[in-house]
Amino acid sequence: MTADRTAVVTGAASPRGIGRATALLLAGQGWNIGILDIDAVGGKSLAAEITAQYNVTAYAVGADVSNETEVRTAIDELEAALPPLAALANIAGVSSPVPYLELTSDEWHRVINTNLNGVHYVTRRVAESMVRHNYGRIVSVSSTSAQLGGGTYSKTPYSVAKAGVIGLTRALARELGPFGITVNAVAPGPIDTDIMGGPLTPTRRAALIDNLLTTRLGQPDDIAYAIAFLLSDQSTYITGHTLNADGGLYMH
Repeated sequence: MTADRTAVVTGAASPRGIGRATALLLAGQGWNIGILDIDAVGGKSLAAEITAQYNVTAYAVGADVSNETEVRTAIDELEAALPPLAALANIAGVSSPVPYLELTSDEWHRVINTNLNGVHYVTRRVAESMVRHNYGRIVSVSSTSAQLGGGTYSKTPYSVAKAGVIGLTRALARELGPFGITVNAVAPGPIDTDIMGGPLTPTRRAALIDNLLTTRLGQPDDIAYAIAFLLSDQSTYITGHTLNADGGLYMH
């Protein structure tokens, strides 16, 4: 199924991130991988690693997901270099621990533009390709912050953007379903990545775990497995859904 298809992964260049874990997992499952990341050098390094380790094609393009022109140019390049774009994992994002009453307009727009508008820009362009093939799997990373209003590291603009991702997911599931495209989201809880503000101290790690029903903090692979399932043909009857992968932080 995957040998002649490509999964596009945004935000894959971070060495301790969900994007990297997802790209490696999907490559191991036989997907060709298109990487879109603001860190062009890191993206190309990961593409080379994937090509050397797995029997798939990987190609990376540098682009800022908050810039629609850059996104469209980058996806054009990925589409020309790789087999048909059949899956998309929207993972690129930025954090923001700034309290609301100290928030500047620039910070608000930085977070919203990357975490919500960026998902829209990438999805809009990739969906054009998927519609032509009457097939697609789209998964975007939201957050339990969208459901709890924060509570882990980032605050208001992050929560707002990630709530927008859930709304966008539901709306697109309705609009794109007739074209053979499913659209879902994954909402991680606290995951041990640099988006949490860097490596966690033992005290902070223990405090985060205290809020979980599990006895450990989440790892990038935990979220990568959830994303990979929703991108697979085992999930063909699931769309418009937000899958919480949060160690029981938010139960609803």
